[in-house]
Amino acid sequence: MSKSTQLGLLRDRDFRCLFAATALGQLGDRIIFLALPMVAIATLHVDEFQVGLLTAMTAAGSLLAGLPAGAWVDRVRKRSVMISTDLARALLLLTIPAAWWAGLLTIWWLYAVALVHGVLTVFFDVAYVSYLPHLVGRNKVVEGNSKLAAVRSVTSVSGPTVAGPLVGLVGAPATLLVSSAGMALSGLLAITIRKRERKPEPSEHPQLIREIKEGLTFVVNSPTLRAIMLGDAIFNLFLVMYQTMLLVFLERETGLQSFGIGLILSGMGCGALLGALSAARISTWVGQGRVIWLGSLVACPLTVLMPLARTGWCLYLAAIGLAAFSLCGVVRVVTQSSFQQALTPDRLLGRMSATTRFVSWSGIPLGRLLGGASGSAFGATTTLWIGAAGMTLSALPNFLSPLRTTRTLPTEKTPEFAC
Repeated sequence: MSKSTQLGLLRDRDFRCLFAATALGQLGDRIIFLALPMVAIATLHVDEFQVGLLTAMTAAGSLLAGLPAGAWVDRVRKRSVMISTDLARALLLLTIPAAWWAGLLTIWWLYAVALVHGVLTVFFDVAYVSYLPHLVGRNKVVEGNSKLAAVRSVTSVSGPTVAGPLVGLVGAPATLLVSSAGMALSGLLAITIRKRERKPEPSEHPQLIREIKEGLTFVVNSPTLRAIMLGDAIFNLFLVMYQTMLLVFLERETGLQSFGIGLILSGMGCGALLGALSAARISTWVGQGRVIWLGSLVACPLTVLMPLARTGWCLYLAAIGLAAFSLCGVVRVVTQSSFQQALTPDRLLGRMSATTRFVSWSGIPLGRLLGGASGSAFGATTTLWIGAAGMTLSALPNFLSPLRTTRTLPTEKTPEFAC
């Protein structure tokens, strides 16, 4: 295989700009994931309930803006939304170290920043998903999603690795300066993208509620999009239940120390990276529709190896199972994102993305609650079994949809485009 073939879309200057912007923005976002709670814990010395409320504020922003974001993004150029939200998030994060240096920082300030940051992130994510087909063309969305997923996988591992030492060296508030810089550079790189989208045709009678309903109706009436959305909602609910008790199980049932737990989590990150790098190849080999349900059906049962493990070789085997689970999960996400983009007309991309995100992510807060409640009532081991079973069942909606026999992405309008 020639070098140019391996590079693929990375030979395109505009895609390289988006790729680099994704790397910097995602790195900043992963640093926030650790640094923002640490500001509350180590700088403000708040209690556990207030830390939990801070985390909930970010999720609340996502839920509040979820559906309206899609309708609004479909009215404007997506690249402009990405630039403005990146720069706005950068400025917003700067207020935390500024308030700290001025002696004005309070937990209420953090709540406000977390809420607004969550809202801005929804608008960015919806525009980001909707923009890729415009930039690379619908025939290259699998490759584009795969390469962008690879850089996100790298930053998911490297972000906490960078954030931890920075928090220890300069403190949590100052660490957010790095996050702000990453967001700002991401926005500035997006400005350098030369390819311009056509301005969306304005509606004769724009009404937010009607436009939101149109997006909901389109997704629900599409057998494929509906199945992907439902499968994701089930998967996320049980995944969060599993994740909630995974650390508890590893620490209390296996006796692993922080280093060993970190190795297992790093292995999952490496699996995700390998999945992103091989997603296009695997989906072509298995079938781009089949890999969505087959990935869950094959990989999710591997998560039961962890509650079966205690020490020794069976724990190593369980760790390999979680790495394979992450690999297949990224392949599934890359392929199903490409299906969603390919099946949706340009004018509805934002609303499709917002609708599926809103429904798919709505189970995450419930999953946290159920995971904690199940862990308290039945123990961490039983909760891992429940999570593994639920994640495996998430393959069912996709298996019962047209994806069961679909091998390639749709390349032209089908009846599913009707809305």
